[in-house]
This record gives sequence, structure tokens and C-alpha cells, in this order.
Amino acid sequence: MNVAFIGVGAMGAPMAACIARAHHALTLYDSVRERAMQVATAHDCRVADGFDGLAASDFVVTMLPTGQIVRDLYLREGLAQKLRRGVIAIDMSSSDPVGTRELGAALAASGITLVDAPVSGGVPRAVQGTLTIMIGGDDPAAIDRARPLLSAMGDRLFDTGGLGSGHAMKALNNFVAAASFAACAEALLAGQRFGLDPTRMVEILNVSTGRNFHTDLVLREHVVGGKFASGFQLGLLAKDVRIAADLAHDLRLDAPLVRLVSERFETARDALGYTRDHTEAIKAWDNNSAV
Repeated sequence: MNVAFIGVGAMGAPMAACIARAHHALTLYDSVRERAMQVATAHDCRVADGFDGLAASDFVVTMLPTGQIVRDLYLREGLAQKLRRGVIAIDMSSSDPVGTRELGAALAASGITLVDAPVSGGVPRAVQGTLTIMIGGDDPAAIDRARPLLSAMGDRLFDTGGLGSGHAMKALNNFVAAASFAACAEALLAGQRFGLDPTRMVEILNVSTGRNFHTDLVLREHVVGGKFASGFQLGLLAKDVRIAADLAHDLRLDAPLVRLVSERFETARDALGYTRDHTEAIKAWDNNSAV
């Protein structure tokens, strides 16, 4: 397969490396060319200087910060016009599902089939090629063609339905994760103010009904331990939860919790900065607490 991979950041770089290790013909493209060159040197693949260098691709994979950037890349910056008909575009970014459907319709006019395939698992599982991948699309044949490529990056592949359903599932998953972290953070802050030891709190949570992903894998090292280096940016999580909140609103669902969690993470993002680790949100919430 001739594969173009666009966006080799913290997640994209190890995902592209998995594709290279699977012996696909890989061409990289990134707004920071030096970043693409580093990955290409390490994994013996090409770097495109512009969209013309992606024209021979059978698949174009995007792993970019937002769905708007993906849409602009194809439609405003002209990538769609450089690709041949029959190309399968796979957006693995965390994008807005409604925007994904709109982009799919626009790309179809150029003979390009869009599949949304966002991921979960973070950098460690991206490195291992064991990501969870949520696959949405309206063309079953295109999904079948894409599956071997996706299998190079993930070992848990789920078909979620029509185009945009993968992105919807990703946003809802990250809302649940964010709500869980917010609950953990508030419990730790309240416990500390009462005099409880946070290490003992995490120990008890992990053998009690409060156990969850964050108590098990995040709190001890990154919050209580002070590392704050989970690898997932605060701004990206805030963006994902906002996608979930907007989806609930568009569906006319009364969902006050997702609105509140979205506001909490946006407050932390605004106080600390977009690129800070998401586990640092507890610092903003502690500083902003009413006394």
C-alpha cells in the first residue's frame, strides 16, 4: 500500500512508525518539516515537501489537533484536488462528527472516500501498536480495504456505524474519562483539606467501588507523585469534551454533566495553557476553589 501520513506529533509519530514497520510504502507530511524528517530518518520512509508528493497515495491518514484543521487541509489548502479518485482518506484525529459528515460529502465529489477512525490508548499504546480504534464510514468496502492498515496501529478495532460515528464515540469516551478525572481530582482535594493522605486515598479507591482508569493508572504517578506527564494535552481533552457537549446539544439531549465537565476543563485550560498536561487541571481547580 502507498500510504501518506499527515501529522507526526506525539501520537502521530509512533503511529506512523507502526505503519513503516508493517512494510507499507510510507510518505510523511507535517507542518513542521524537521519533525517529519526525524521520523523518516528513524524508519526509512519519505517526506513530502508539498501536496504533490502525496498524489500517488492509496490512503491518506490524518492525525491532527482538530477536525477544522483536517477540513482546511483538504478543502481550503487544496489537498483534495491533488489526490486521485479512489483514494481512501482516514481521519484518525479527534474531530467533530457533524463536521466529519460534511467533509465526507465534500470529498465524495472528488472521488475520495472518507473513513473516520479515531484512537484511544495514549502514547504508550501508540508505540506498541495496540491502540483501540473506532471506525465509522458509509462504504463497507473502503473500510475493509483500510482494515489491514489500521491493524498495523491497533489491536482493538471496532466498527461503530456510519460516517462520523467513530468521532462521536471518541468524544463520548473522552467525556467519560474527563468526568472520571474531575471526580478523582475533587475527591483528592477535599480529602487533603480534611487531612487524608492522598497516597492512602488512591490505595483505598483502587480496592473499592471508586476504582477507575485514573485511580489505577494515572493518579499515583502523575498527580500524587507530581509527574504530571501523561502525554495528553489539557487543551486537547477540553476540545474533546466540548465536542461531546455540542453533540448532546445538537441532539437536544438534556445532559448537564457533560456541560459542567466541559466548563471545568476549559477553565483549567484557560488558567494553565493549552499545552499543559491534562492531569495538571487539578492545580487550576485547587487554586480557583472558593474558600
